Amino acid sequence: MQSTWEEAHSAALRELVEKGLSFKEIARTLNERFGTAYTRNAAIGRARRLGLSTPERSDSGSVFAAARKPDARKICEKRARILFKSPRLTTIERAATLRLRCVAITPKHLALVDLQPGDCRYPYGGDAEGEPITFCGHPRQEASSYCASHVHLTSLEVEEKRAAARAPLRLVEAA
Repeated sequence: MQSTWEEAHSAALRELVEKGLSFKEIARTLNERFGTAYTRNAAIGRARRLGLSTPERSDSGSVFAAARKPDARKICEKRARILFKSPRLTTIERAATLRLRCVAITPKHLALVDLQPGDCRYPYGGDAEGEPITFCGHPRQEASSYCASHVHLTSLEVEEKRAAARAPLRLVEAA
């Protein structure tokens, strides 16, 4: 494996690690001495590749503790403590009852292949695994895929459609 570190730099690194300096101080010393731009992490990585042993530290266990991956369980616990301190998550409010729009029509539950060109195509079922999807099958409204009962559930109000249909068109550019 080829390294960008010169042998003199590696020797100085060995010497500074033996003195017990921190890698931040080692990187600063190397940069001052050789005019380089080594970072603390570069010094840590090179020391690992050289197999240099470092003195144990009482606070974190070793000099390489900062380079280790953090414990995922501790991170999750910390995030959970932060999230559950939030007042919006600790106060559970009952959601308002939804008012569903219902249709006063009993569907014929036709399969797609059984639908005729003038039948309503409003779908039913298919929510559960393996549940078949059926369709309303009542006569559909003109210019719609749905019967009069279902057209209001699936689109804009009829008055809004008519207003949009009456919008004047003008030619902007001729070919």
